[in-house]
Amino acid sequence: MNHSQPPARGDFILEAHGLTKEFLGFVAVTQVDLKVRRGTVHALIGPNGAGKSTCFNLLTKFVQPTRGTITFDGEDITRMPPAQVARKGLVRSFQISAVFPHLSVLENVRVALQQSLGSSFQFWRRVSSLDRLNDRAMAFLDEVGLVDFASLQAAELPYGRKRALEIATTLALDPKLLLLDEPTQGMGHEDVGMVTTLIQRVARSRTVLIVEHNMAVVSKIADTITVLQRGQVIAEGPYAEASRNPLVVEAYMGSETESLEVAHV
Repeated sequence: MNHSQPPARGDFILEAHGLTKEFLGFVAVTQVDLKVRRGTVHALIGPNGAGKSTCFNLLTKFVQPTRGTITFDGEDITRMPPAQVARKGLVRSFQISAVFPHLSVLENVRVALQQSLGSSFQFWRRVSSLDRLNDRAMAFLDEVGLVDFASLQAAELPYGRKRALEIATTLALDPKLLLLDEPTQGMGHEDVGMVTTLIQRVARSRTVLIVEHNMAVVSKIADTITVLQRGQVIAEGPYAEASRNPLVVEAYMGSETESLEVAHV
């Protein structure tokens, strides 16, 4: 994407202005401005305690802001509850990541697709009535590389594959904006590589906002990064540019400086 051209009206699917959150006098997030451009991967990063999680919770409406506004797809969602926002297409991965361990991989995706039949809560229907969803469910499994695991119980999947299933069920809700919260947390090197490739694949035709601690992952997948420190934005832009900002280097000094350096290699 050409970042040198000024964005046209409507280019940004999610915007936050002056976003502030106070907890009993403690200011966790201060005057955060954020714009997520359609069709890109935007990463929210920062050292421990920078306010990433609070900011992410504000954007996904799990926490109400003390001040500021949030606009999604041209509509003010500042005071909307998270379920209503999710129905509008802003979907956070863990909202539907309650993978049913004793259902098959295919059945898990079919559950997410049930809302397209208007029968999300009609569990008394015959299982065979959901067979019409199989082709669509398999298409999502193909997108995340789980076709060969379709008949396996979800509980039997390795950890990295479970995260892939989680993303597949999220995609089944047809999100306009896919939000991923630390998708590689707790993974070994092999799983990190697999999930990184998966995110790159699903982001080809979607907008993604991601909170991620692994800077090597961020450097590979993010078009734009926003760096937080003590609840404030200290840098924003392409990874190669923003990660070399002196304020960013100083913020990570002594904690994740090595990760920043490795990501440049």
